[in-house]
Amino acid sequence: MTNYHTTPDWNGNWQVKKESAKRASAHFDTQKEAMRYGKDAAKKDKGEHFIHGKDGKIRERDSYGNDPFPPRG
Repeated sequence: MTNYHTTPDWNGNWQVKKESAKRASAHFDTQKEAMRYGKDAAKKDKGEHFIHGKDGKIRERDSYGNDPFPPRG
């Protein structure tokens, strides 16, 4: 299970970074493009995708594998 973070990068664009990686996996012009890439990567690795706002704080997260709180029913 690998987690991915969509975050703003140093030049005002967006990046997707694998958790504990030193460098970003990819850079994008828009947050939407970065989110799509991060979502696909997290689904492939059955991990989580954390989406950060421009302030760097996590504003959303999605789980695509071992969800600790699966829905009932």
